[in-house]
Amino acid sequence: MPKPPNIVFIMADDLGYADVGCYGRPELSTPNIDRIAARGARLTQGYANSAVCSATRLALITGRYQYRLPLGLEEPLAGKLDVGLPPDHPTLPSLLRQAGYRTALVGKWHLGLLPKFGPLKSGYERFYGIRSGTADYYSHQNTRQELDLWEGDEPVTQIGYMTDLLGDRAVATINDFAAGENPFLLSLHFNAPHWPWEAPGDRAESDRLRGSNLRHYDGGTQQTYFRMIQAMDLQIGRVLQALDAHDLSSNTIVVFTSDNGGERFSDTWPFTGIKTELLEGGLRIPTLLCWPAQIPAGQVNSQVAITMDWCPTLLEAAGITPHPDYPPDGISMLPMLMQHTDPQPRKLFWRYKTNAQRAMRDGNFKYLKIRDNTFLFDVVEDPRERANLQNRRRDLADRLVAEWTAWNATMLPEIPDSFAETFNAAQLADHIGMA
Repeated sequence: MPKPPNIVFIMADDLGYADVGCYGRPELSTPNIDRIAARGARLTQGYANSAVCSATRLALITGRYQYRLPLGLEEPLAGKLDVGLPPDHPTLPSLLRQAGYRTALVGKWHLGLLPKFGPLKSGYERFYGIRSGTADYYSHQNTRQELDLWEGDEPVTQIGYMTDLLGDRAVATINDFAAGENPFLLSLHFNAPHWPWEAPGDRAESDRLRGSNLRHYDGGTQQTYFRMIQAMDLQIGRVLQALDAHDLSSNTIVVFTSDNGGERFSDTWPFTGIKTELLEGGLRIPTLLCWPAQIPAGQVNSQVAITMDWCPTLLEAAGITPHPDYPPDGISMLPMLMQHTDPQPRKLFWRYKTNAQRAMRDGNFKYLKIRDNTFLFDVVEDPRERANLQNRRRDLADRLVAEWTAWNATMLPEIPDSFAETFNAAQLADHIGMA
């Protein structure tokens, strides 16, 4: 039997669909991220499981709709000590580890706080990074002004720009794992380009934000955002070089994606909407992968995919069966990628508590509800979601609503005390009318 592949799963934070060079942004250079696409496949219809981070990360690690667990009702998790990923729930790293994989998370966790929850309780043997939703790139403090840089279960004090520190640790982890015989999973979850808007050399902005909640609606520029992405791209290049140096690239699956759509300075073209919204811009994300030993290079693939597909996809690549008590809601994308078969029709479902948002994708069509307004779009022909076909295609619209309602009945209900991120007109000028 061939040796199981190594896996390097790279996730950016709040990166928009077009915030990568190979997705068409000419003024932003991301040669290392683009290299992943050139070596393998670029998906044009990749979706996040949620329009915010911790809900999507839960779907990634379990392969299931996030609304099956109380943690998934938090959009995102905002400091509740009693809510998190249950340690006894099977996860991608725990299943791989049981099969002999080495496992490490470098970067953002955001799936529950100590003492009840943490990456070392859910399948990772190593952890270096941040536990909460965000941390300052220089002080490494979170929104509550607490130190949020960890080595395992212990806080650590280190000097350096967060993106560089994560890149350093990712390279060191590959070097260490490469010396052994076991295949490995490295989850490299950057907090870039999530706010605060601080690029290399912006320590003065970090000092200005000390004692705040880091959101600084008065901060950031387009060039700062570009430099944050380029700093991440540089570290991704170092990771790819480490794989090359150990002759591991051929049999290593490298994935690059984002946890949700982009935020203030992001480019979500050709879509509308941003993070916290079920418009395409809040859900469509760059989705790239390569596995040179198995997946033909240079693909541009139109398969509709979603974050929770990665768990069954990577398990199948490793020859591992999902836990029978927790069957995945996602599907394995290996047949479409390895054999370049025709795209498989999908039905995908979302909801988001703020503004009573609901959405469903079925084929080319998307049902969308925002507050009391209901829409039907052909998001292939009309990606900007402008032409509401609800009255012209009443039978289809009614069917999608009925199917969404039936699906929702199988999930945990929304609860009044869960957190739900949003933006209003006082924060963002293009959100006029949003209280």
